Amino acid sequence: MSAERLLQRCDLLAAISATEGSICRTYLTDEHRRCNQQVMQWMHEAGMQVRTDAAGNCWGHYAGSDADGQTLVLGSHLDTVPGAGRYDGILGVLAAIEVVSRFQQRGKRFPFHIDVVGFADEEGSRFGATLLGSRAVAGQWDPGLLELRDADGISMAEAFTAFGLDPAMVTAASRAGEALLGYWELHIEQGPVLEERDLALGVVTAIAGARRLQFTLQGRAGHAGTVPMTMRQDALLAAAGAVQLVDTVARRCGVVATVGKLEAQPGSVNVIPGRCEFTLDIRSGEDPLRDRALAEIIEGIESLCDRSQVAMEYREIHRAPAVACAPRLREAGSRALVRCGQQDFSLPSGAG
Repeated sequence: MSAERLLQRCDLLAAISATEGSICRTYLTDEHRRCNQQVMQWMHEAGMQVRTDAAGNCWGHYAGSDADGQTLVLGSHLDTVPGAGRYDGILGVLAAIEVVSRFQQRGKRFPFHIDVVGFADEEGSRFGATLLGSRAVAGQWDPGLLELRDADGISMAEAFTAFGLDPAMVTAASRAGEALLGYWELHIEQGPVLEERDLALGVVTAIAGARRLQFTLQGRAGHAGTVPMTMRQDALLAAAGAVQLVDTVARRCGVVATVGKLEAQPGSVNVIPGRCEFTLDIRSGEDPLRDRALAEIIEGIESLCDRSQVAMEYREIHRAPAVACAPRLREAGSRALVRCGQQDFSLPSGAG
């Protein structure tokens, strides 16, 4: 059974790890190389021509009946975060190989080519910059990335060379401008929506756009026992109200927003916090909706700080626009769900 083989292969790739007892496979490492080699072997067995591109992505090519036809790309990423799950990214690559294998067994060819890609870096776990494999393929590689260093002080350029790639040639991985028919990716949801609805599959409508901000609230530190409650300028108290406000506005506006990090200073049990820093991550599949919610949150935090006699500063540290998925591919996915006896269900992807 294809499903059984797919799950067995997920287990085999999980064993290619830099850490014992958990999964960790990062960009341009020996684990990356071994994973590529194994995946390309499976691609070859499925009837594909295989190669590694100039950015370290591995590819399988299943030729169509029209040599000049367009190319449909299937795949996902093969790298992981430390302590990763065994299906994140991997499932999409191996499922694509199974699809091609089935076509090969049936002698089925299409008027277009099918390429399966295993992207070399999505997580950014080694060098701190994400989506390196797909950036190169999309023609959006920044040469300055090669100067980034990992935790051991190894530059990305040095890692390219050690991997057997020429860092000066990385832009050769670009497929921008080619006759690409589309890109399909199967991915685990990484959320509870499908599970709660008892659904196996859903069609993604858009990749959510995210904005991240760093807030600093400045009050006045004081002795916890000697400063009356009516005379305090407690930065943490204002921040606590801000956290509650974020949740309230996000629920009302239909976006997702998270305060993932909060630090109070000086951080002593008997001192009123005089300074507090916290982060905000806010996302939506619709940028105008997200931005309206963010404006309301900022205005609300300013009011809270005024009442608490606390100064507020903030700066944006990340912004990525929402990207709508191609309507024709979404419609094809919906038709496929119905043909397979599944409910036609759509949802946005909150992950980047």
